[in-house]
Amino acid sequence: MSDLSGKTALVTGGGTGLGADLARRFAEAGARVWVAGRRAAPLEALAASHPGISAVPADVTDAASVAALFDRTGPCEIVLANAGSSLSAPFTRTSAEDWRQMVEVNLTGAFLTLSEAARRLGKEAPWGRLIAVASSAGLKGYPYVSAYAASKHGVIGMVKSAALEFARTGVTVNALCPGFLDTEMTERSIANITEKTGMSPEAARESLEKMSPQRRLIRPEEVSRAALWLCGPGSEGVTGQAIAIAGGEV
Repeated sequence: MSDLSGKTALVTGGGTGLGADLARRFAEAGARVWVAGRRAAPLEALAASHPGISAVPADVTDAASVAALFDRTGPCEIVLANAGSSLSAPFTRTSAEDWRQMVEVNLTGAFLTLSEAARRLGKEAPWGRLIAVASSAGLKGYPYVSAYAASKHGVIGMVKSAALEFARTGVTVNALCPGFLDTEMTERSIANITEKTGMSPEAARESLEKMSPQRRLIRPEEVSRAALWLCGPGSEGVTGQAIAIAGGEV
């Protein structure tokens, strides 16, 4: 594991699921970690679990809130834009509001977070790691999640473009693209499948596991360890990448 002592890390959407795992593992690696999100209770509970983690409220879809977030944390050498939301509906039943919500949270939220982080670091920064948590849905299509997939494709395009702008600096910009994760978000997807199809929760979970050639959900720690690798020695040449963590699916 990398020694991140002296580094400051920010994890958005950090209260539960993958965000909480990222926060814990980066704190264990020695970083001072800030977790941000809209719900105070899970953030504060996570912060209470480790002395290296602090909570700060923020709405990543609001530029003023994101600016206030960085006013509180100061420049962060490591920023993990993890906040996201999922929604499932047939293409012809996806409303304009559904579309707006997916783009606002998943794409605009990542843009506001990483662009503000980059401004605070500056192009003269000797070292920085900007990481967006995208999805395997950003690398391929899935039925019934057109708005979600479009937002995650957008995140990857943004990362690739930003990486080229920072290519001659010490800052790298990458995206991590997990398949279905064994987290609360996937549990909600399972409940949605069960409600709409009448499948049992076990069968619904199995249908998601079958998306992966490994026939399993991805563990949050697998994504966290990939993020830590991007922050470790020897990662300097890895930038502008969309790294799939999906059991060979993509």
